[in-house]
Amino acid sequence: MTVVGEQTPAMHTAPLGGALIAGVWRSAPLDLPVHDPQDGRMVGRVARCSAQDVDAAVRAAAESMCHDWPLHARTATLARAADAVLERSEFFAAIIGAEGVKTLAEARAEVARCVETLRTAAASGDVLTGEVLQLDASARGAGRTGWFTREPLGVVGAISSFNDPLNLVAHKLAPVVLAGAAVVLKPSDQTPLTALHLAEVLLEAGMPPARLSVVCGGPEVGEALVAHPDVAVVSFTGGTRTGEAITRSAGVKKLLMELGGNNATIVCADADLDLAVKRIVSGAFGVAGQNCLSVQRVLVEQPAFEQVLRGVVSGARSLRVGSKLDATTDVGPLVSAQATRRVAGLVDDAVEHGARLLTGGHADGNFYRPTVLTGVAPDAPILREEVFGPVVIVEPVASAAEAVRRANDSQFALQAGVFTKSLENATRISAGIIAGAVLVNDTSDFRLDSMPFGGFGHSGIGREGIRSATLELTAPKCVLLSTAD
Repeated sequence: MTVVGEQTPAMHTAPLGGALIAGVWRSAPLDLPVHDPQDGRMVGRVARCSAQDVDAAVRAAAESMCHDWPLHARTATLARAADAVLERSEFFAAIIGAEGVKTLAEARAEVARCVETLRTAAASGDVLTGEVLQLDASARGAGRTGWFTREPLGVVGAISSFNDPLNLVAHKLAPVVLAGAAVVLKPSDQTPLTALHLAEVLLEAGMPPARLSVVCGGPEVGEALVAHPDVAVVSFTGGTRTGEAITRSAGVKKLLMELGGNNATIVCADADLDLAVKRIVSGAFGVAGQNCLSVQRVLVEQPAFEQVLRGVVSGARSLRVGSKLDATTDVGPLVSAQATRRVAGLVDDAVEHGARLLTGGHADGNFYRPTVLTGVAPDAPILREEVFGPVVIVEPVASAAEAVRRANDSQFALQAGVFTKSLENATRISAGIIAGAVLVNDTSDFRLDSMPFGGFGHSGIGREGIRSATLELTAPKCVLLSTAD
């Protein structure tokens, strides 16, 4: 395989510093390099933070919540931030393209989604509406009147992943702003530059400085954050193992976790097969499969199997793998050599145990060819784990009932897709699949930033999406007035 296109240009850190501690930029030392996963080139430096930095950031965040920041000011900040990101779209796309795994087209799409996320948050203040309490429903409530409001739980410790370095961070920060809370964010140590620039935008848009910190570093920074006694909520996007470690060290805190998926798409015999193939190829290989919603398993009713399999193989072979900056590139690099070795190991293991490799299955540096497998052994790790790479497994099933059973045979239950022209099939299969969302005549690889987002089982705890996350970050506070002597 030849990697095509020009090399990624060097980027720089945020203008004011390489970490943000309680609204104060850390400009030295910038001792943590950031590398382009495409070629290993250093594209910037940030400041490696310590447990003491985390403590200072959390304490300042807790203190900041003693000062009023009214809802109208918070929504105005979000609206201004959306406008600023839109104005700097090409700048943000370039940063994502330099430190991340996305092609330039994918990076631009992520910037547009971030603008939508921030605007959705700016328009969602009504989610904080309280209610009047019907105290007179009880005889003991006579002479009392009351209501509840929604109040922030406290400081949020947020940890985000590398694969959506802008919009995932926006999904951590925007609900915090809307809820009236404060946040200490630890971005992925592979993609911290984008997060620092978004933090700069929020400060410029009016966010009180002490309410926002961005601490950079490795696992030790995350451990200090989630274990801090003044953190009330931990919001984490990442892998299951890290999620399990957080549950052990967080203590008594609310946990919001999005831990990934092993997403299935079912193709019924009556489906529009051309549409199914097109969306499976897009959903399996976009962002080189490094997406929690990526299509990993495709279960096809037997009469349609050969046509779908041929179409997916043909689509995978047609994709252009190469430089993120080349406008003709469809599939960019994996995030690291370690990630590439892991994906290759899962594919090699499946083939050694009888799977048929129909295309792909080899690496060139951190690039891995779009790969299609069939005939995978039922106990193969690649069927059980989240691959997080450009690999899709296409298998025949005798019936829709078998497809539902096999789709549910996973510890993950994030999203799923089903292709059919029958309303009866659509409703029956959707009811049978265990997942946070089922998409009809689409794959798992679709999300609106306003919808409740999350899954069951090992896919996570709670729901993201602006309104859902804001509710998760707040709780009812009751006020009862006695009106009788």
